[in-house]
Amino acid sequence: PPANLPPLMARAPTPAPPACTRLGSQCKGLKVVLRASSAYARPGGGDHEATWLFGHTERLTFGQSWVDDEDLFVQASIHVPCKHLETRPGGKARCRAHGFEGGMPKDLPRPTQPRQLGGERFRVIQRGRVADLPLPVPRPRRVLRVLSDENPCATARCRTADNTIGSACCRDLQIEIMCDKGWTYREALIRSRKSPYLCKVHRDDEASLEAELISACAYLSETDGVSCTLHGRRRPNGGQAKPDLCRRWPKPTTDETLHPGCVFARPAGAGV
Repeated sequence: PPANLPPLMARAPTPAPPACTRLGSQCKGLKVVLRASSAYARPGGGDHEATWLFGHTERLTFGQSWVDDEDLFVQASIHVPCKHLETRPGGKARCRAHGFEGGMPKDLPRPTQPRQLGGERFRVIQRGRVADLPLPVPRPRRVLRVLSDENPCATARCRTADNTIGSACCRDLQIEIMCDKGWTYREALIRSRKSPYLCKVHRDDEASLEAELISACAYLSETDGVSCTLHGRRRPNGGQAKPDLCRRWPKPTTDETLHPGCVFARPAGAGV
């Protein structure tokens, strides 16, 4: 940047493209290992976190999972293409970074991943494993309900960075990708994904990268696309079926970055 540009306005250097040698599956998506939860010190302790992550199937497919000490890991595929991939007429493709040309690479396999199984059955994580469970809505004990249990986000005009309106928090998530600091090619592949579908990649430690991914939750209602079908349901042990972090609404005075149109966003100029 120019020498007189203030430091806060200076742009971060553009990351170098990955050192690929040809067009391939890496152009269309990536196979990775994600940390699904770090709360398995006790059996089932991370089921809420894992159910939340495994629910976001729009651009994620999940494979084998395993528990290691307190962590639950899962093999996954991220279905976000490389930003350097250029589509050409006639099913052809070109890499804008290296100039490779050829047929359009195939997508990574995308098996169906149902989370709503019909009736009151859902696919969730139970004791660290995928399980199909009946998750009924308890019958109300009182005819009149004093306190509302409605989802305040169900009718919000919030939107994600790709301008999809409604339930933005159910479409936008943070993921942790296991990627050692020495895996420079793997890191370059991750950082080269098409924004905003996978973006804001940063490294907090030597073992993993964090990133923001747009991938809608499969527990959203198939009828209206914004309501949560787990809302109000109970697990067989009586606990809430809906993941904990989906039930803790932020305070209206929060200083966190909120999606445009969020019901909890403070009006411009509002005090704390």
